Amino acid sequence: MKKITIAIDGLSSCGKSTMAKDLAKEIGYVYVDTGAMYRAVTLHALRKGLFNADGTIRTAELEAEMPAISISFKFNSQTGRPDTYLNGELVEQEIRSLEVSSRVSPIATLPFVRKALVAQQQKMGEDKGIVMDGRDIGTVVFPYAELKVFVTASAEVRAQRRFDELKAKGMEADFDDILKNVQERDYIDSHRETSPLRKADDAIELDNSHLTIEQQNQWLLDRYREVATE
Repeated sequence: MKKITIAIDGLSSCGKSTMAKDLAKEIGYVYVDTGAMYRAVTLHALRKGLFNADGTIRTAELEAEMPAISISFKFNSQTGRPDTYLNGELVEQEIRSLEVSSRVSPIATLPFVRKALVAQQQKMGEDKGIVMDGRDIGTVVFPYAELKVFVTASAEVRAQRRFDELKAKGMEADFDDILKNVQERDYIDSHRETSPLRKADDAIELDNSHLTIEQQNQWLLDRYREVATE
């Protein structure tokens, strides 16, 4: 099979990261969670106190911080998946908190943040053999990817998945707060000026609202095989 680039985009909390991680593991590709990269920048901004009381961002200070933000991924042999590191510190659990979730979309609208992270993402994919998921992978990061998938699911289904994920990790969670966050992120992601969330013209759409993880994984593996053997 030929080595290809796989771009998976979609709405927040729709399971695209799970799909991408499982596929990468199955076919021996490198996996990159771009959403985790934006979450890591958000966590850095929170730690540095770069959010004002009204929720606005001190953009000039964050832009000055960007060269000092290093994001990397290391394979976790226990989970079988990569963990996110911020400046060498394991932050996989912290970046999944509702506090980060509620702040990440405004951070991701900032052109200087997107420019810095897109450059890192494109460098990671230079040799192909990569699965990357996010909001603008098929439209901006890898517009020439051989396989593009756009994943959707209802807001209620996505909120329930997020709620279950947080509870399983022993973290506090309120379904109504999560649903509101999901809906707000959808609006912000699709209406931002820089690289808004949209389905690439040549992407295959998957609504996984009523699919099991096993079913969606098989669907994606089948699509990969179709493209990689052409």
